[in-house]
Amino acid sequence: MTTPGPKPVTVGIDGSSSALDAACWAAAEAVRRNTWLRVVFCDVLAQMYLPDLPTMPPPQTYSEALARQAQVWLHRAKEEAQAAAPAVEVRTFVRTGDAASVLIEESRKAQLMVVGSRGLGGFTGLVVGSVAVALCAHGQCPVAVVRRPATDLRPDAPVVVGLDARDGQELVLTAAFDAAAMRNAPLVVVHTWHEAGSEQAWYSFHAEGRGAAVQAEEERFLAETMAGWGDKYPDVAVRRVVAHSRPARALLEQAEHAQLVVVGARGRGGFTGLLLGSTSQQLVHHAPCPLLVAR
Repeated sequence: MTTPGPKPVTVGIDGSSSALDAACWAAAEAVRRNTWLRVVFCDVLAQMYLPDLPTMPPPQTYSEALARQAQVWLHRAKEEAQAAAPAVEVRTFVRTGDAASVLIEESRKAQLMVVGSRGLGGFTGLVVGSVAVALCAHGQCPVAVVRRPATDLRPDAPVVVGLDARDGQELVLTAAFDAAAMRNAPLVVVHTWHEAGSEQAWYSFHAEGRGAAVQAEEERFLAETMAGWGDKYPDVAVRRVVAHSRPARALLEQAEHAQLVVVGARGRGGFTGLLLGSTSQQLVHHAPCPLLVAR
């Protein structure tokens, strides 16, 4: 069987309910992108068996049981995906290798990688450990982390995008506008600023009235950054939010009523270390809607 031409949306699954949520969300996304869905099960346990004797095959019963279980999980994920998006073409695959290496390799031939927020088996700890960080740092396409069932998301809810004060925002804004346009949803653009220093410095900063000046300057920056995007996407309604806040807090507040949050793979300024430090962990653990990392 030949592989379809367009790059697929690829979802990594295991036996967890979170993986099924991810598969359903990925199926709908594949339909939006007019492509097919590639469902991958990562067989890490096969590599973990007798690591000191890598050439010795596992017992036949073990191999057969693992293969049967993988097919059960893949079949269920396929059924759930097709129920969520009947028009989608779904193909299932078993890959052998550690989760990070497999996902990074898969990302080279995908237009979007999708994972759940919690995993079992080959994807255990996918989002909270090194695998998610590796995929975000080294993946070759955007990555989506799905934290809740797609049926819980309002189709008329906005897409939210986090924007910092540095270069390289075109990729993030393009991903966000495309996502909003595909969903016929409004877009909320969030930009934050925060003074650094001690509590005394904070009081001094605001006592001198510099906060209002900074707020005005940041609003001007965002207005200039957004200039021209309305012409590119005339059907997307845009609301700009400039918040005196920490990035994660501002995004989480806006995400409460959103269907998707979009951020860059790395941030500077207000979004420093977005997916490498504390902000990323807060978004991954607490974002009430799917998170899309634009690369």
